[in-house]
Amino acid sequence: MTKKELIFLGPPACGKGTQTNRLAEYLNFPHVDTGSLLRAEIKGETEAGKEAKSYIDKGQLVPVELVSRIIKNRLSQEDCKNGYILDGFPRSVEQADELEKMNAEIDKNTDTKFIAVYFDIDTSILVERIVNRRSCPVCGEIYNLAFKAPKKENTCDKCGAQLTQRKDDTREVAQARFDTYNNETAPLIDYYKNKGVLKSIDANGDIETVWERLLEVIR
Repeated sequence: MTKKELIFLGPPACGKGTQTNRLAEYLNFPHVDTGSLLRAEIKGETEAGKEAKSYIDKGQLVPVELVSRIIKNRLSQEDCKNGYILDGFPRSVEQADELEKMNAEIDKNTDTKFIAVYFDIDTSILVERIVNRRSCPVCGEIYNLAFKAPKKENTCDKCGAQLTQRKDDTREVAQARFDTYNNETAPLIDYYKNKGVLKSIDANGDIETVWERLLEVIR
């Protein structure tokens, strides 16, 4: 059996999160979310967690070497032997090099298939998605005024609570996030394209349409 190693690339609000969770369940692969992983290490007060907390407490970024060590430990575990979906890493070419080294050490004598799935979508569409996004503070249901509006204005269909808008879901903040993405993360598209492992999907469409496109490229 070939081990599948999957990462998702794409700008904020492109739909990666929704599809990541669904695909992990579909393939029965662990969804390795680096943010949650780091928080779990800190909460568990592991050696790596204590080290990471010391940087965070000083308002500093956790070094790539330390994040890589935590991720490598997770990807070496038994439930990742058939494959995994890695979320939130890599975010730069430097981190992509680290991931390649990790996989090489973990996957000795293992038949593997690495796929970087790129969610391709015009950022102008995403800005509209973000500024129209509303969420229920009680049950967590997500709405969008443009294509998934609540039946009653500003009211959750499920529990009747008043919907809220995140403070950072503004046009200015959204544009700044895309600028950061383009500067830091977008170079990964060329990086993986040059390695012949990039699969692009059109991320503009409803959840089911994008899901079908995703299944096509990971087979």
